[in-house]
Amino acid sequence: MKLSIGKVAALATLGVVAMTAQAEARDQIRIVGSSTVFPYTQAASEEYSKSSGAKAPVVESTGTGGGMKIFCQGIGTEHADITGASRAMKKSEYDDCVKNGVTDISQALIGFDGLSFAGSRKGTTMDLTKGQLFLALAAEIVQDGKVVANPYKKWSEIDKSLPDIAIQVFGPPPTSGTRDAWVELVMEEGCHELAGYKELAKDVQKNVCSRMRQDGPFIEAGENDNLIVQRLESDPNAYGIFGYSFLYENQDKLVGSKVAGVEPSLDTIADGSYKISRPLFFYVKNAHRGVIPGLNDFVAEYVSDAALAPGGYLTDRGLVPLSDKRRKEMQDAVVNGKHNLAVGS
Repeated sequence: MKLSIGKVAALATLGVVAMTAQAEARDQIRIVGSSTVFPYTQAASEEYSKSSGAKAPVVESTGTGGGMKIFCQGIGTEHADITGASRAMKKSEYDDCVKNGVTDISQALIGFDGLSFAGSRKGTTMDLTKGQLFLALAAEIVQDGKVVANPYKKWSEIDKSLPDIAIQVFGPPPTSGTRDAWVELVMEEGCHELAGYKELAKDVQKNVCSRMRQDGPFIEAGENDNLIVQRLESDPNAYGIFGYSFLYENQDKLVGSKVAGVEPSLDTIADGSYKISRPLFFYVKNAHRGVIPGLNDFVAEYVSDAALAPGGYLTDRGLVPLSDKRRKEMQDAVVNGKHNLAVGS
């Protein structure tokens, strides 16, 4: 059932009235969302608490998709104020927000991140093409013109130059924005690098190029990227998929494999030579501003030059910064609570 603009506005108004009456029941900002954005949000929360003396926000790592579902459930103190995302909000998610009266949203593009394919420093560092990564991790591949279940168990079976060890890769679940980005930037592009895939019917091609294998070599490791890091430390033959910030913060333990001859780094992500990078966001429920204590001040801290400019405390943690012009435009929109949403497909 579609709601009229008047009904949506009425719902929003009722939500704000109810929330104002209950605001004292919640004295902490509530944030959900992406596991990749999570460490940046935590760092901004710590700085906000330290400078203001207020309680640090409650931050939950729910994954991008999970965070959007929670964020879009409605307006009121029982609902989250902010969600982090490692991709833009989808149209279907925004439609869900609108249905529940969440119509006024500020979108903060905070910077960029590279997706890392990394392993233990005790293991073997590889230089892989996107096509080889697809062949290692796809549920199905094309052989002799036919779509078959992925037969590869070892890296060396894909290419003799690769290590003669079992394919074992820990990665994010389907609810994760990291998974979405990996499928789009690696699986689908890698699929199209290979012979035999462009000849498939469009619906078959889309299915084959996007499905991750479930027969053992790829292991979904939940939304806690720190657990992947721990598993790689204990197994030098395993590899993991996660945001660059986790590699950056664990460089003493892990090393990133090259993709198409380029290793992930702040410089290669910033100049675009590392071809697996994506934007990072957070979204603010503007109806909660002025009602949830400290929300405006926290948002101002998160998008400040001290956090996001080159040399800021978030760029020191591996975030690749925006240009000065883009950062200033974003700061103006987000600090002033403008509805500047640009949704994805």
